[in-house]
Amino acid sequence: MFLHRLLVVLTDLAAHLLGSAVVRRHFHLLLSALLMLGPALSFWVSQHSIFARRSHFLYRLFLRSGWGWTCTFVGSFVFLLSFSIRRSLALSVRHLSRLGATGALWLCFCKLLDLLENATGSCFQPLLGGAELAEEQPLLVLREGVSKNECVQAGMLWSGYQVSEEVFLLCLCCLLLAEETAVFGPYLSLGGSSGAPLRILFLLCVLLLSLWIFLLLCLLAYFPQFPTQLLGGALGCLSWRLLYQGWYRLGPSWFCPGRPGLGLLNTRSGSREAEKVKAAVDHIQ
Repeated sequence: MFLHRLLVVLTDLAAHLLGSAVVRRHFHLLLSALLMLGPALSFWVSQHSIFARRSHFLYRLFLRSGWGWTCTFVGSFVFLLSFSIRRSLALSVRHLSRLGATGALWLCFCKLLDLLENATGSCFQPLLGGAELAEEQPLLVLREGVSKNECVQAGMLWSGYQVSEEVFLLCLCCLLLAEETAVFGPYLSLGGSSGAPLRILFLLCVLLLSLWIFLLLCLLAYFPQFPTQLLGGALGCLSWRLLYQGWYRLGPSWFCPGRPGLGLLNTRSGSREAEKVKAAVDHIQ
């Protein structure tokens, strides 16, 4: 009973925080501030910290498969919430399709970034051999017309115009998590029932959001690359703007999955307070 009560208290606090109008309207500004000010932390952090090594298990376990973790937790939460309310598989699939659309856009941008780096880069070879010595020795242009894959497979170094795909992914995942979990607060305010599995999934999503923000700060502080990271964050915010602030607002149809919570946040008949809550939710969305 104590653990269940603790779960209810924690999830209620997190749900009302993420569902508040202030967080919904200004969360992207928080990420923008982190991107702008995060590299300044490199003057205070220690380069001997365990987070200053790319081999740290948090980077290996979560950062390299960030989209998979996000889809797993958010998809489970969205499916369980929508299906438990409407018992409609079609409605649940429609809400889950937002993850598919976001993932497709992310893959398209990653492909474009790879093409950009391939088109603007050149292949270099360390003067005395050994790519690991390139930072200490002058570099020699190998030859023109070599692609990035051929250069890397040959053990050379490829230098081109880069946009941080890691920061891009982290920003996009943070904004997606904030959008998809924000519906839980208004849902509870409308008197929606929620069992332990749904609350546990919501809490896991909140913890994952906290982890992504922490890893974003670690990348900015311990591996500062201001221009490329700033562009990656801007691309993540642009993707969120195109989808959640643009396309998804068109309403549910055969070509649009609709906004999070649309068709789920129904009010009780005769309840003025519930009507006001739903009106506020529609306004901030």
